[in-house]
Amino acid sequence: MTNKWNFRDPTQEELKLRDNLVTNLGYSPVVCLLLVLRGITSVEEVKEFFKPSMNNLHDPFLMPDMDKAVKRLNKALGDKEKILVYGDYDVDGTTAVSLVYKYLRLYTSMLEYYIPDRYDEGYGISYKGIDYALATGVKLIIALDCGIKAIDKIAYAKQKGIDFIICDHHMPDEELPDAVAVLDAKRQDSQYPYQHLSGCGVGFKFMQAFAQSNGFPFSDLEKLLDLTAVSIASDIVPITGENRILACHGLKQLNSNPSLGMKGIIDICGLKDKEITINDIVFKIGPRINASGRMMNGKEAVDLLLAKDSESAREKSENINQYNDERRELDKKITDEANAIVDRISNMEDRKAIVIYDPEWHKGVIGIVASRLTEKYYRPAVVLTKSSELITGSARSIPGFDIYKAIENCRDLLENFGGHTYAAGLSLREENMQAFRERFQNLAAEEIQPEQMAPQLDVDAVLDLKDITPRFAAELKKMNPFGPDNSKPVFCSMGVKDYGTSKLVGKDNEHIRLELIDHNTKAPVHAIAFGMHQHSEHIKAMKPFNICYTIEENTYNGITNLQLLIKDIKPGDA
Repeated sequence: MTNKWNFRDPTQEELKLRDNLVTNLGYSPVVCLLLVLRGITSVEEVKEFFKPSMNNLHDPFLMPDMDKAVKRLNKALGDKEKILVYGDYDVDGTTAVSLVYKYLRLYTSMLEYYIPDRYDEGYGISYKGIDYALATGVKLIIALDCGIKAIDKIAYAKQKGIDFIICDHHMPDEELPDAVAVLDAKRQDSQYPYQHLSGCGVGFKFMQAFAQSNGFPFSDLEKLLDLTAVSIASDIVPITGENRILACHGLKQLNSNPSLGMKGIIDICGLKDKEITINDIVFKIGPRINASGRMMNGKEAVDLLLAKDSESAREKSENINQYNDERRELDKKITDEANAIVDRISNMEDRKAIVIYDPEWHKGVIGIVASRLTEKYYRPAVVLTKSSELITGSARSIPGFDIYKAIENCRDLLENFGGHTYAAGLSLREENMQAFRERFQNLAAEEIQPEQMAPQLDVDAVLDLKDITPRFAAELKKMNPFGPDNSKPVFCSMGVKDYGTSKLVGKDNEHIRLELIDHNTKAPVHAIAFGMHQHSEHIKAMKPFNICYTIEENTYNGITNLQLLIKDIKPGDA
């Protein structure tokens, strides 16, 4: 399917702001306009954006209950109480547990960590976890990336004499759990300046406040920023504000001095001696950490991230890599089965959402399958399977449709739910499944417009190929790290032609490697178009065509060149 290309015409005010940045900073007009369109409009803001400083992190005590959380933690350390660091089994949860555990073990040996089993206990705080804490003498549980809705379970723990500090970033309900402290910037009463921290980010802020209150050196906490970068990238939170600062410095740590556990993962997924980017985390590092919780138990991921020697890190990395290979096979099998179900839905073209169920599907990969369905059919997808006595599901969405709110509107049919705008999880009783399916699909039918169900590319700027210079690429690189709300710029060039050297590549000749020229350019520009072999005949006939692309650096045999990563091709003139 060909994408619709959306071109945005800047306003006169935006052009004026762009020209001001060009005059004062000397960057290219295109880069200055990209900054303005991201809300970065002053010289000072550009400097902060290009060089994010740890000095610009917000005061952690601006977060509601932070003073209570630090006071309770200080008491636990002073009284030598046993502390349990408890977190979700995904990347965000396991990195959060690893960060808090690593930092606190500098100050106490009365420390343990706990990751619930996805299959036996399910998401978040479990009664089994609380009973484990009770049996092992724990007095304080620090919950990370979960707990914001665990009202009954926190009450149960309190009754047993166990206190909770909750560090979460999911949407809370009106009623908060009766914990000693509930740290969540999305609380209705929160005045904290930044709402979009990852779960690991909230844990970092808690440790920042703890260090600050005790006068401990911040440098010890900075060493753990590789964990925050991995959580931010993997949990797909906006890379703006504080997240941008944490991600930038975390990437530096990941590239210069990663922990032994992280180094083990970096080596196993072929990133050794390469500059690691957000994309590498999303597609290589994150899935391997996640595979532990999907296929076995997330505790193994924490064991790896806390590894103290290279041999142990290598061995655990190999285990996790094996889980990832198994996850891939299972993911493909279930995706194929899910596609077959969708293909059998007679009126699929009239439906604006997908809700499918198979009791035999593996709970650990249904979130990935939901993502695949959303990408293929451009509709929100809910994939459900059987787990113990309940139906459990993962949901993924398309731009413009808040899947969390849609699921919240079905809450009377659900046992549990949680998540974000684009991704959510839920559980329900089997007798409520049909009613949920109908209501969810009706909500999607009311809200989703036909144009949302087709692939679209938002084009940031139109360039001639001569504009793509090393200097321009260097200015673009300053906008890293890219991610949600700071996406990699997509450019368009019109009326380009093959230099005469294009060729099909790949095992099945499914990709095209190109050298391109246009009416202004004699020297060809290198490009790669993955999975676009259908355009090769037009291209080889030396006919003009239009391209949308991102600008990448490609390193081969130690030599780095600019390369266009083509996202779409349309035959035609400029």
